[in-house]
Amino acid sequence: MNLDRPADEVAPDLLGCLLQAHGVTVRLTEVEAYSGEGLDPASHAHRGPTLRNQLMYGPPGFLYVYFTYGMHWCANVVTGPEGRASAVLLRAGEVVDGLELARERRPRSSDRDLCRGPARLAKALALDASSLGADLLDPASAVRLLPAVGPRPTVAAGPRVGITVGTETPWRFWADGDRTVSAYKPGVRRVRP
Repeated sequence: MNLDRPADEVAPDLLGCLLQAHGVTVRLTEVEAYSGEGLDPASHAHRGPTLRNQLMYGPPGFLYVYFTYGMHWCANVVTGPEGRASAVLLRAGEVVDGLELARERRPRSSDRDLCRGPARLAKALALDASSLGADLLDPASAVRLLPAVGPRPTVAAGPRVGITVGTETPWRFWADGDRTVSAYKPGVRRVRP
């Protein structure tokens, strides 16, 4: 699996791939690409390296997780080339193994909604700060990214979800017609009193 490419090239190729973590396996159905410094105002690395985003600078193939809104974890695959920050946000997937465990982690969700959204996906897979920096391509890793099995999905593309800058960039990719893909919601700029 070649992750040493720009995020917008890697992202559609991740659809149909499997993500295994802590007893659950998910087939990826929706992702979003984020590029690095100065190129993508919606990226965590837009303004340069920080303690939070340093993993986005590579090497590719590692898991970048972050805490958002003071309550949710989100997971990303770091892409290349090394030294130039980029990552692919894992937005949604279908549980294909470990369904009972995923249901325990998200007890009030339907099977369709177990991983329908980036925070739900991270919760079902038990991804959190302890997963930061996991080598996704190492067979001994607790979190693994595996190639797609079976036919590749038809890929659709459009604007990313919930952002207020870089909204014109069609870097959200999803398996067209898949029921686990999250609903599109444009970002809303918050006005502070």
